[in-house]
Amino acid sequence: MTGNISPLTLTVVAASALAASRFVTQDGAYPAAGAAAFGVTRTSAVGAGDLVPVDVTGTAIVESGAAITKDAALMVDATGRVVPLTVGSKSPVARAMDAAGAAGAFIEVLLVPSAGLVSAAS
Repeated sequence: MTGNISPLTLTVVAASALAASRFVTQDGAYPAAGAAAFGVTRTSAVGAGDLVPVDVTGTAIVESGAAITKDAALMVDATGRVVPLTVGSKSPVARAMDAAGAAGAFIEVLLVPSAGLVSAAS
């Protein structure tokens, strides 16, 4: 793990308590497993209403929810941690720049824009 390089960090209002280094939505909540995410929390939130800085581009340090190999495509679990991307209609959120031996490890990831954040024109 080398750190993070985020050229764009935005603020979200926490919907509830949030842990640092986890993916969240623009509404300040953890996304559903495999869903699109807005970015990665830099700090934790004690409760609803707390302002939380969120890295949305570049690299970020995130907590793993499973063992991960370096360069693996990643999605989120229901608590905002990264896990290997599975087949199906899941949204990729990042690519692993480090390996994680098990859940609870902190690794650097390259953030990828979630396609679910942009709607197709009708």
